[in-house]
Amino acid sequence: MQRLDVEVLAQARKWLPTHTLWLCTVISTYGSSPRAPGTMMVINDAGQHVGSLSGGCVEEDFLQRIAAGQFHAPSQKVIYGDGGLAPDKALPCGGILSILVERLTFNQATCTYLDRMEAALLGAVTLRKFVCLPDACSGLEETRYISSTTVVEEGDRLELCIAATPQVVIAGLSEVALACAGFSLALGFQTVVCEARAEMLANYQHRLPAEILLTEVFPAKWLEENAQHPCRAVVALTHDPRIDDLTLMEAVQSHAFYIGAMGSVKNSQNRLARMKTIGGLSDKDIDRIHAPIGLPINSKTPAEIALAVMADIVACKNSVTLSRQ
Repeated sequence: MQRLDVEVLAQARKWLPTHTLWLCTVISTYGSSPRAPGTMMVINDAGQHVGSLSGGCVEEDFLQRIAAGQFHAPSQKVIYGDGGLAPDKALPCGGILSILVERLTFNQATCTYLDRMEAALLGAVTLRKFVCLPDACSGLEETRYISSTTVVEEGDRLELCIAATPQVVIAGLSEVALACAGFSLALGFQTVVCEARAEMLANYQHRLPAEILLTEVFPAKWLEENAQHPCRAVVALTHDPRIDDLTLMEAVQSHAFYIGAMGSVKNSQNRLARMKTIGGLSDKDIDRIHAPIGLPINSKTPAEIALAVMADIVACKNSVTLSRQ
């Protein structure tokens, strides 16, 4: 949801000079709530809003309560379900939704506050946000990358993480790349496809989902120009060593948590040997490259290969060690 959360903060910044705002952030969920912790919505005193907290279950009730003059504290926690507020539409499957509501008024400190959170969602930094209810946010502190869904509650004290969406960079279009892109979007990754070959663009560009960022640039060049992201996976899927090798050589210069290249065991061994002799990569660099790419599930079809790749990426992101046998 971070792409929408960026829109929430950008719109909040535009409304702030002329409106009182309520910035709402999902703290925790129980049951089948469709929004993850960290998801945001902003409402202004004219009843306009951007973002979503529940897919429609509580938004209308929230708007009515604000119009009725509720939520005056700089911060407070609101609970829907389990004895909390009763929305106009029951939460699905008896779910429970806990929400942080911050009342914001126009001043330079608030402008800076919104700007810093937006920059974090765009990948500039990762922030820990501290709130002690019912007071305003007491600080934003830079930290190492943590999932933006991380929320810690200790009584009236809340600690939230604000960070960029995990990113998957796909080097080269193909049937496997299309399948990977689809899985990547479904799993909540920001998905970037780098493809400079005109024939591949002609064959596949029209089949990419609109949410994917397609950049018509050589993959290694794009990685060089967009070097740092706090949580990035890079996959080389062209079967062309002139593209894949340079992509891998550029990727190991970054902090990518996952780097992989498609190919058979023999081709992968030859590629890694080239990386050492020609590319000058160290054994430590080589150890970061998943080649052959993906989990060994005897995948054959493009969808199966993509499933193996994305499962491997998710396992690495979540620091899960799996057997490669």
